[in-house]
Amino acid sequence: MNSQATVERAARSRRQVDTAPSTLAQKLVARAAGREHVAQGEIVTCQVDLAMFHDSSGPRRLGPMLTDLGATLWDKNKVVLVIDHHVPELDDESRRIVRDARDWAKSLALPHVYDSIGISHVVVPQHGHIRPGMFCVGSGSHAATGGAFGAYVFGVGATEMLGVVSTGKIWLKVPHTIFMRWSGRLTVGVSAKDMALAMLGRFGLNGAQYGAIEYCGEAVQALNMPERMTLCNMSSELGAQTGLIAPDLTTHTWLAATGKQRIEVDRWASDEDAAGTFHHFDASTLAPQVALPGSPANVRPVDDLEPTRIDVAYIGACTGAKIGDLRAAAQVLAGFQVASHVKLLIAPASECDRWLAERDGIMRRLIEAGATILPSACGACAGHGQAIPEGSTVVSSTASNFKGRLGSTHTRVFLASPYTVAASALRGVICDARDVLA
Repeated sequence: MNSQATVERAARSRRQVDTAPSTLAQKLVARAAGREHVAQGEIVTCQVDLAMFHDSSGPRRLGPMLTDLGATLWDKNKVVLVIDHHVPELDDESRRIVRDARDWAKSLALPHVYDSIGISHVVVPQHGHIRPGMFCVGSGSHAATGGAFGAYVFGVGATEMLGVVSTGKIWLKVPHTIFMRWSGRLTVGVSAKDMALAMLGRFGLNGAQYGAIEYCGEAVQALNMPERMTLCNMSSELGAQTGLIAPDLTTHTWLAATGKQRIEVDRWASDEDAAGTFHHFDASTLAPQVALPGSPANVRPVDDLEPTRIDVAYIGACTGAKIGDLRAAAQVLAGFQVASHVKLLIAPASECDRWLAERDGIMRRLIEAGATILPSACGACAGHGQAIPEGSTVVSSTASNFKGRLGSTHTRVFLASPYTVAASALRGVICDARDVLA
């Protein structure tokens, strides 16, 4: 009797899962698992649509491990290698790492290799590799950037990536969804970076507890794709596994530029009554935010800071140097010169973003204002290169400001939006870009 009761309870549970409303995260995981529905907390095995790794995390680690196992790549067409961390090569170690990556890619005849043309988390979607409905893994927590396209994308370490590239599969515990609903519209001089910092200030570094964040509401729908990418990118700082935005007409239009076909919008959206945790924000009242040195969650409104003199203003990284970020900086700086004691360093996130900035006259305005343009690579954000002088006070558009993140442990790093970084370069102290734009 007890055995029969257990079977009946299990059957009822399956029927409830099959009829229960699903979140976008559940729908994406269910598709990858070959299921109609999945329930929060279930452990499922998912088929991976795309695996991305870069020169720092990939060949130098994966190559030897695959050789030791006698394993091969499960599908070369579903693997993307981006060489972005150790370029341009400034020392013998960088030259060795990059050489090994290039040699490994050549030996395997990998069809998707992007060498020194930008940062992986930006380059991969710009080349049409991430589309709504996909299930992808990438090197580094900021792989979550791809969730802006309605795909389930999250970062894994080298050991997990070894399993993925040799089998094409990975197991996953179906996450709880946290809905971050933003009403209203952002005002001039306020951006998605400020939204991300505001959530970090409210919830902290582990606020999402490795769940899936879904960003929604009028303010999110009004964001362009680069801004949506910034929002999802910083989900990892909130402690999420992934960040998601349901695809819509904005997604259609952006993907069309990469040559991809239209998508099923209705399929990739959370059901109206899907269960989750809901938080509400008003974008119209949001002020520019700044994270103080030591933690991305140490956040205050910019006007609450004491006047802070800076030495370096840095606009770079997958979080803060896409075309929209460059345009925001140029809007602030046009017709002005940066303060005489400030170095304004700009590293466009990709060669595509650089080209767009040159085409639209943005790069000219930045250079005329006194900016030094750096290569499109991870650069200082990954602690590589020699762009940031040791001991500097820096205001940066990057995602993280933990001690040593921009190279030296003696460098003080404040995080802010490209608007705020540009305005601070102009005034020489951290300040509100809205005062300049007014």
